[in-house]
Amino acid sequence: MLHGSCHCGAVTWDWTHPVLPEGATACNCTVCRRYGVLWIYDFENEGIKVAGPTKAYIRGKGVEFHFCATCGCVAFWRGQQLTPEGKRRIAVNLRLTEPDPIAKVPIDHFDGLDKFDDLPRDGKCVGDVWA
Repeated sequence: MLHGSCHCGAVTWDWTHPVLPEGATACNCTVCRRYGVLWIYDFENEGIKVAGPTKAYIRGKGVEFHFCATCGCVAFWRGQQLTPEGKRRIAVNLRLTEPDPIAKVPIDHFDGLDKFDDLPRDGKCVGDVWA
């Protein structure tokens, strides 16, 4: 399990799986590259639980970016549409947790700007960008 929180501690998230995520996504879309986030994904209230007061920036009809109403840290994004199974996709900002437990999580690159496609791994892990 991993725990993350914004700078002031008002907004938190928990990755409830017993194992680390297989990768953290660095996206280059017009929003994510400005936020500088690393995302880990699952479904709301299943593998990821979020808590605390947020404000949201809603991009189009697909994604809500939630940030702390007090300190401004980007905490998570949440899909606006449910899956056919009635689940809501969510991703939390891995940069809101402590660096040591996630140092070996590989970074996955996603081209959200031009191709909307996964890019090849470059062999870097979270610890490489926080060193």
